[in-house]
Amino acid sequence: MESLIALIGQNNVILFFLLFARISGLFAFFPFFSHGNIPVSLKTSITLFMVIFLYPLVPPIQFDASLLSLTLAVMSELMIGFVAGLFLSIVFAILQLAGMQISFVMGFTMASVIDPQTSTSIPLMSQLLSLIGLMVILAVNGHHQMLLFISESLNLLPLGSFYPQTNIIVYLGQAMAGMFVYGFILSFPVLAFSLLLDVVFGMLMKTMPQFNLLVVGFPIKIGVSFIVLITTLASMMLIFKKEFLEVMKHMTLLFVP
Repeated sequence: MESLIALIGQNNVILFFLLFARISGLFAFFPFFSHGNIPVSLKTSITLFMVIFLYPLVPPIQFDASLLSLTLAVMSELMIGFVAGLFLSIVFAILQLAGMQISFVMGFTMASVIDPQTSTSIPLMSQLLSLIGLMVILAVNGHHQMLLFISESLNLLPLGSFYPQTNIIVYLGQAMAGMFVYGFILSFPVLAFSLLLDVVFGMLMKTMPQFNLLVVGFPIKIGVSFIVLITTLASMMLIFKKEFLEVMKHMTLLFVP
């Protein structure tokens, strides 16, 4: 093994290992590539193929071969994937937050399913909107843009040189605030019609005491909510697509040292 390393070159082996760590981190935390339904063996094979494919694009750099430097460099590369995946996960969290609010007004709060992407229990409408959002990302070639981000990061950020900067922390704070704002915007049509129906049902209960709200009211509320959701679904996905593309557009700027 030592003779093979000496033949290939110690610096080349280190660069190959760091590139493998960077792509592994990105594939482990990016929303689409980290999906739980994709086998780990397939993820590892794709990661190795991407490393072999992108290795000629790595700019030559001299790196310290000490154990401490290698450990810090590997942790730095894994942190790139974690931070970049967090940016994209916040965009998907907008749909999940909107789905939670919609499920609450529709009475589907207890109807939870296991999200295979995060392995957590989320409301049914959140899972539905997340899957539709994932199909929108595939339709606009969002997965290709993620691969282009990996390629461009090799020139913008040398291997082993990443560290969290102030602009990343500021951007994450703004993204978290925007997540709640856009989540409320996406769910507002359903929430507004639900509130209107509550007012109507309240008036009926006053004028017609024999009106059974549990038997008649909730099915009407669920049906109207579905109609409003289907009507506004295209607009919701357009807002989601705009936010996703905006994140992909500015994400490379955040990693410039």
